[in-house]
Amino acid sequence: MMPVPAQAVVIGASAGALEALSAILPELPGTFGLPILVVVHIPPDRRSVLAELFEAKCPLPVREAEDKEPIVGGTIYFAPPDYHLLVEADKCLALSSDEPVLFSRPSIDVLFESAADAYGPALIAIVLTGANQDGSMGLRAIVEAGGTALVQSPQSALAAAMPEAAIQACPEAQVMTLDQITTYLRKA
Repeated sequence: MMPVPAQAVVIGASAGALEALSAILPELPGTFGLPILVVVHIPPDRRSVLAELFEAKCPLPVREAEDKEPIVGGTIYFAPPDYHLLVEADKCLALSSDEPVLFSRPSIDVLFESAADAYGPALIAIVLTGANQDGSMGLRAIVEAGGTALVQSPQSALAAAMPEAAIQACPEAQVMTLDQITTYLRKA
């Protein structure tokens, strides 16, 4: 059976996210064709500067996600503070102020589960450094939908709890260093 070509990448990160994402996103070429949707746990009462920070470092366009915005390939979208980021069946973004999941809004699980429904086997999901279990159930949903699961090696993570929980939920996930994740994405 031929593998399904990837159509989107979803990334979840928490404690240590800035360093981990800085090792991956700026290394992707301007020709990278897949949309990348990113959830980072940030305090709800603060304006996020993630999109601006990465816009300055990345060859790809970077923006904060907006409700009902169509997903465009080769663009990096960050979830805004205090909103869940979801992918709708028509490949548009949706923002929700539903209850926090594992004390987090945006929640990695919410993004991953909605993206698994929208993209199925054409999805690459990456769980990076973080200090809770967010992302593990969403990663499981992606694997069950036939998608690809990548997890930062807990030894290389600033906070190992999130990668460890993801590996526990998805023993079939590919465990990689940040460099290996970047190389994988470049070939996607």
